[in-house]
Formats: sequence, structure tokens, C-alpha cells
Amino acid sequence: MVKNIEGEIKESNYRIHIVASKFNKVIVDRLIEGAIAALRENNVKEENITIVYVPGAFEIPVVVKKLCRKNLDKNELDGIITLGCIIKGETAHFEYVSSPVSHSLNHLSHQYEIPIGFGVLTCYDPQQANERSLINPPTIENNKGYESAMVVLEMIDVLKKT
Repeated sequence: MVKNIEGEIKESNYRIHIVASKFNKVIVDRLIEGAIAALRENNVKEENITIVYVPGAFEIPVVVKKLCRKNLDKNELDGIITLGCIIKGETAHFEYVSSPVSHSLNHLSHQYEIPIGFGVLTCYDPQQANERSLINPPTIENNKGYESAMVVLEMIDVLKKT
């Protein structure tokens, strides 16, 4: 977090993109709410937060890659928060989506040295998804969107100092 000389958090110029799945919209909307709450609490300016929607979690990595590549030339972002919700059903689809998404995002973060917060829920049932997306109020303990935003902010600071 950006602090002034007195140690108080000041307004941040960090530019954050949120890439969010439209699938499982109710859950993902609460994750977005949590992420934005964390960014606001840390004084990230509203105009520096951009949300990009994709159809499902599987599509998140390709948009993240495009943002990372674009950033090489234009330096328009400091971090990315990825939000989605994959709930296990009766087929292997859960495994075919969750594993490639997590591996791809991890690889992109390393390749482009950009903090990418992993807020893609991988749950066995809707109850687990609900428990990880609470919003009254969202905290690091009950909302993975909030937690992912906090991780991105911390990693921006770490990378700027490294």
C-alpha cells in the first residue's frame, strides 16, 4: 500500500484490471464487490480500476495474456485480479477448466512479472462458493475477491521494491 511519511495510506496511482467471469454471476458479482472494497480501502482511485468481463473462467487467461502483452508497450497496469467460480458437477469438466486456468495464470504472472491475484473459486458445491464470497462486509477471511485484491496490492509493493 502507498503510505505517506506519517505512515498513513494515501491515494494510490496503481492501475488495476479485474478480469471476471460472467458464469456463476451471483457469486462472481460478490467477488467483484469484495475486490473493489479492498481497493477502495487502500485508496486506489476509481478511475484506475477497469473491469473486463469474459464468458467463463476458461476464457480468463487469454484476456490476462493480452493485457500483459499490451502492458509491455504501454505500461498501463500494475496488477490484475482474476475472478470466477467453477463448481464441480457430475462430469470431469471441473478438472478440465480449473487446472488449466490456474496453471496459465501462474505462468503469465511469472512470464510478465505482473501481480495476478487468483480469485477463481474452485468449489465442490454451491455452499462452498457462497462461503467464499460473503459481502457483509467482505474481508480477507470471507471473500476471495477481497483477498485477491489485497494480494495484488502487496505484490505490487514487493515488486516495486525488488
